[in-house]
Order: sequence, then C-alpha cells, then structure tokens
Amino acid sequence: MARKKSKCVFCEIVAGRAPAFKVCEDELSLCLLDINPFAKGHCLVISKRHEPWWHDLSEKEVVSLFKLARKAANKIMKAYKPEFIGMYARGRRIPHTHIFLVPTVKDDLLDKYFNDLEKIQEHSTALSSLRDPKSMEEVARRLKNTK
Repeated sequence: MARKKSKCVFCEIVAGRAPAFKVCEDELSLCLLDINPFAKGHCLVISKRHEPWWHDLSEKEVVSLFKLARKAANKIMKAYKPEFIGMYARGRRIPHTHIFLVPTVKDDLLDKYFNDLEKIQEHSTALSSLRDPKSMEEVARRLKNTK
C-alpha cells in the first residue's frame, strides 16, 4: 500500500491555505510567530520554497532568509527588549527550512538549556576526542580541501 504524502504546514501557510500570524515577508521568505513559543515574540523565518535544509537553498534564497531574520530580530528587540535573540536553523521535525528566532534573557528556559549544552560540550568525555588538536587539525584540513 502506498503511503499518503502528508502536506507541509509551512507550504500551506505560504500558499494561504493555513492560518498564521505573519510578522513580515519578502519575495522568497516569510516570518511568522511560532504557534508553540518559548517566549513572547518567538518567530520562525521560513523559505517560501519547500526545501528541508537551509544549505540546499539557492544563494538568493539564503540571503533573503537571513536578511528577513535580521529584520525580524530587530523588531523583536525593539518590541520586547530581550538580552539577545537566540537563532538556530531547523528542518528535522517539519522538513521545511525554518529558522527559530527566540528572545532570550538570563536564566530563562533556553538560556539554561544552552548553558547546559555548553557544559556538556566543554566537559564531556565522549566529546573530548573532538577537541584534540590533532583531530581538529585533520577536520580543518578535510573541510578546507572539500570543494
């Protein structure tokens, strides 16, 4: 039996078939409020073209995505005055490029989460081999030589 292809919620929003609280947009990207926010002003910036990973977008689309993210972040800063805007790109759970923009202040949920991640990053024995200078030299060489 063939699997039924599910509709992408972000494509439905871009097409105007699903509701969204839009913040701003341009020709290639759209910024909307996250429906499950971590904080007031938490936005998602999505590409208007369906593409799971941001690094697979065209250069023009990437420029649009990050310009709109900056524009939205400035709006969030002015409206809510957080310490900073946390930003990370996703595409795993909803396979459509989206950048999280989350207003963050000291000791809020995401600040604690990322502080804990940094502690793991710095002190994990499982990750210690990645910090080894010879390993880092090999990784840098491999990335530099990859076309």
